[in-house]
Amino acid sequence: MTTVNPTPLDAERWPDVVRVPRGRLRAAAARLVTARAAPLSGIRLHTGPTAPPEGGDPVLWLRDPDAFYARLAQDGLIGFGESYMAGEWDSPDLVPLLTRLATHYERLVPRALQPLRHITLPRRPASDRNTKAAARRHISHHYDLSNDLFTLFLDRTMTYSSALFTEDDPRDEDGLARAQERKIDRLLDSAGVGEGTALLEIGTGWGELAVRAARRGAHVTSITLSREQRDLARERVAEAGLTDRVDVELCDYRDATGSYDAVVSCEMIEAVGERYWPAYVEALDRLVRPGGKVVLQSITMEHGLMRASRGSYTWMHKYVFPGGLIPSVTALRQEFTTRTRLRISDRLSFGPDYADTLQVWRRTFTDAADEVDALGFDPTFRRMWTFYLAYCEAGFRSGIIDVEQITLESTA
Repeated sequence: MTTVNPTPLDAERWPDVVRVPRGRLRAAAARLVTARAAPLSGIRLHTGPTAPPEGGDPVLWLRDPDAFYARLAQDGLIGFGESYMAGEWDSPDLVPLLTRLATHYERLVPRALQPLRHITLPRRPASDRNTKAAARRHISHHYDLSNDLFTLFLDRTMTYSSALFTEDDPRDEDGLARAQERKIDRLLDSAGVGEGTALLEIGTGWGELAVRAARRGAHVTSITLSREQRDLARERVAEAGLTDRVDVELCDYRDATGSYDAVVSCEMIEAVGERYWPAYVEALDRLVRPGGKVVLQSITMEHGLMRASRGSYTWMHKYVFPGGLIPSVTALRQEFTTRTRLRISDRLSFGPDYADTLQVWRRTFTDAADEVDALGFDPTFRRMWTFYLAYCEAGFRSGIIDVEQITLESTA
């Protein structure tokens, strides 16, 4: 189980984690809502410095209940995450706890109070929009943290997206690596990538897809906004002896040029933001040749939930992925139908595989705590990253979010 931060919080690095909101009346209301929500969602509340008894339903252990309720009342789910980062609550059943909360999310706040969420909770700031300058900043915020950090918990393929498991794959690093290769191969197969294919990859990652495509005989142009990813991807391409077949460049998708037989983009559209979906799909349409294929891998959510959450500013936006929005398949289909020649021809949904992928990442990250510390990341960061991985895993286990590979064909 994760333990409370052993060192004082860094006020300069984590100002809003250090700062506990005031407001006893609102905190009292949050306490009442939590007491009502706990049995509805099938969780136990435990308060105090001693560990909760083992067994039974997942437990929310409130080490500092006053601070927890104050944050929850002031900032909702942002406060919930910041309270975890501060060590004010914990759980020996973190993923089951978050899964229960996600599953019953719509029931947790009394219906009479639900309209207040849209009044009291934070709305997206203008700085969260993905202009070209902001997109570079947002990508750097996450992906340029440190290649060494990602190396600690990703498998040998250095692939940072959902794997595609079979029942026989062990849910460990070796099984994950094989499942990542299977995922990439299916993307390439769906795009018809083979000898002589001119392939554009939007969102390089650390180069595994580009390398596997080049080994098929394709000529790959891969673009990214992350300098750290570009540099390591180039190293991996060179180590594979494929520099004559792969170009990795810093480039915004809006500035990409050329004409390609196929375009592949794996878990990139989530970072685009709704305001820029038209520019993104029009770029795909412009860059693929008539008769060519576009294959996306995207996290998705149900359309109604997407519409309800589109203006919200969440803990995930604030600390992990600024500027993004998970799309619905309905929204994507509308964008492609109204703005492009691209039409969906195939879909594969495999959300449970993402939960298993995240589980391996989280366990590996937790086991590498000493190495994370040695890289200069403090305990608050480790709690933040643990919460991020667990939060996402719970989303997929509850079914609130899904992941799909979507194949589109360009009509003449």
